[in-house]
Amino acid sequence: MLVDSHCHLDRLDLSPYEHDFGRCVRETLAGGVQHLLCVSINLEKYSFMRDLVDDFPEISVSVGVHPNEESCQEPSADQLVEMAKDPRVIAIGETGLDYFRSEGDLSWQQNRFRTHIRAAIKAGKPLIIHAREAKADTLRILKEERAERVGGVLHCFTEDWDTAKVALDMNFYISLSGILTFRNAEQIQEVAKKVPEHRLLIETDSPYLAPIPMRGKPNYPAYVRYVAEFLAHLRGASFPQIADITTRNFHTLFSVPISPGFDSSRRKHLIYNRSA
Repeated sequence: MLVDSHCHLDRLDLSPYEHDFGRCVRETLAGGVQHLLCVSINLEKYSFMRDLVDDFPEISVSVGVHPNEESCQEPSADQLVEMAKDPRVIAIGETGLDYFRSEGDLSWQQNRFRTHIRAAIKAGKPLIIHAREAKADTLRILKEERAERVGGVLHCFTEDWDTAKVALDMNFYISLSGILTFRNAEQIQEVAKKVPEHRLLIETDSPYLAPIPMRGKPNYPAYVRYVAEFLAHLRGASFPQIADITTRNFHTLFSVPISPGFDSSRRKHLIYNRSA
């Protein structure tokens, strides 16, 4: 069984499912994805996102404002903490820094990032970190705000091993997306081989970044299987091993109870399959 540790279900193109969100979720679950984390990017559409997933206990949510959201409601730490009291909220974010899409004085991004870290510490919930072209400031602010007290995940990781190691030392997990499967992703693939298995997560970031063989098409949570299969090949593991490891890590990080159907004893009985 798999977990998609980062997706945006409120942004999916549902036309392949006859515009039926429930059908999309049911088919995803039937295909072996046991849990999904639907990640918030702004507060204006948060209520819609939260209502959308309400009937599906297999879907958890986060609360936060993406660093690229400029014309939006700016959250306070107290507001985020209050929203995080909802038992379906298991993380704060996504938050962080993105210097690729934004220009000029970006102190507002850094201040927003600090707000989210402080909220996460107060709420006692892990962070979901977005970092693009901003690794030095991202790591600096995490250190300054003592984010290791709650930890979290660097999602859709695209940096080098030195960056990953600093994050790992600060109690963070590394999550790999469909970018891992791209032909020009050698740096990420090398990182994927080195991350300790107890800190690995996988995701789709759907509807973005569809993995090979779906690259260039809309992405869906069911495609997390392709990320798992590619990661298994890189690490010389079997697909069931990677599914087991990343599922268990998700439940450990986010304190989500493991599904009754998840067999924790099966790892010792797995058959080695390098080509999985």
